[in-house]
Amino acid sequence: MLYAPSIMSSADKTRSRKNDPESMRAKILDAAAELFQAKGYNDTSMQDITATASVTSGALHHHYASKKSLGLAVVEHRIAAALRAAWIEPMLAAPSVEEGVRASMLAIAAELRQQGFVRGCPVNNLTIELAFADPDFRAALEPLFAEWRRIIARKITAERKLSAAKADAAATFIISAYSGAMALAKAEQSSTPLETTAQLLGQWLSTSTATPEKRTRRTRNPRRNQAR
Repeated sequence: MLYAPSIMSSADKTRSRKNDPESMRAKILDAAAELFQAKGYNDTSMQDITATASVTSGALHHHYASKKSLGLAVVEHRIAAALRAAWIEPMLAAPSVEEGVRASMLAIAAELRQQGFVRGCPVNNLTIELAFADPDFRAALEPLFAEWRRIIARKITAERKLSAAKADAAATFIISAYSGAMALAKAEQSSTPLETTAQLLGQWLSTSTATPEKRTRRTRNPRRNQAR
C-alpha cells in the first residue's frame, strides 16, 4: 500500500530472492522509495541507498547513473503502482463514487493507525518537494494526478450524469480534500483528519453531486432526511 513501511509488491519479493539484474533493480528501487518517503528526496544520499539496499556503489550506478534517474524510476515503478493500488483500483471496483472515496480513505486511515505513524502521501510528498524546483519531476508526477482525477471524474460522469467539466471539478475537489487531510494527518501524526474528511466527502457526494433521481427521492421524503 501507499503508506506502509514497505511498498514492495509480492512479485518483487519473489524476484528479490533471485540473483539477477531485475532483482537488483527492485532492491534499489525499494530502498530508494522507502528513504524518499522517510527522509525526503533531497536529504537522501546515494550512500544511504546503497546501505539500505545492501548493494555496492558500483551496482547502484550500473543501474542508475544518477540520483535523479533513480528518483524518476521510483516515481514510475513504485509511486505510480502504489497510487493505483490505494486509489485507482478501489475506485474502479467500487459500486459508487461515494463508496470508492470512503473505501480508499478509510483503508489508508486504518493502515496508518496500524503502523503507528504517518509519513504522508508519497505522491504529495515528492510533488511538494520537487515539482516546482525540477521540471523533469513535475513532468513525471503530473500524469499521476491526471490519471487519478480522470478515473474519479469518469466514474462521476457515468454515475451522476454530470458534464465532463463539472465531474473534473468534483474529482479535483476530492483529491485536494484528501491531500489536505493527509497533510494534517502528517502534522498531527493521527489518522483522524483522514477519517473526518472521508465522512464529510461522503456526505457531500451524497448530496451536491447526486443524480436527479436521488434528489427527487430526498425531496419526497423530508422526514427521513431530517432523521438523518
